[in-house]
Amino acid sequence: MGIEIWRWLWTGLAVMMLVGEIFSAGFFLLPFGIGAVAAALLAWLGVAVLAQWLVFFGVSLLALAYLRKFVSRQDDADLPKVGPNRLIDAQALVVERIDPISHTGMVRVEGETWRATTAGEVVELGTQVMVKEVRGTRLVVVPQSE
Repeated sequence: MGIEIWRWLWTGLAVMMLVGEIFSAGFFLLPFGIGAVAAALLAWLGVAVLAQWLVFFGVSLLALAYLRKFVSRQDDADLPKVGPNRLIDAQALVVERIDPISHTGMVRVEGETWRATTAGEVVELGTQVMVKEVRGTRLVVVPQSE
């Protein structure tokens, strides 16, 4: 292929990767878009195709290593819990006897009523429980020790 084709291939790849990053999460395409921009610059300067590929891979790896530290910050444990996971470790009150065998039971937690289950034991009406896990639409609870 001629050098002219590589100019447009690298430029097109760079645009696709950078625009694609807008629609993806986690900086997955951004390092490769940066590498493609570097390779496109070399192609427009008339540098050999092998050098373009080496720069593409090298710059992509460097960008990936650099951007990795920003991605890990998104998984920070200090972020607030949302959805049903916000109820983990919350106290609840059993408002309907919980029987994991017959799949019955309800708890009230933070003013909301939820279906509940346990790891195996039956929990009677009026018992204080602690939410330990969310499984689908059910809260997995354990009785609170006095």
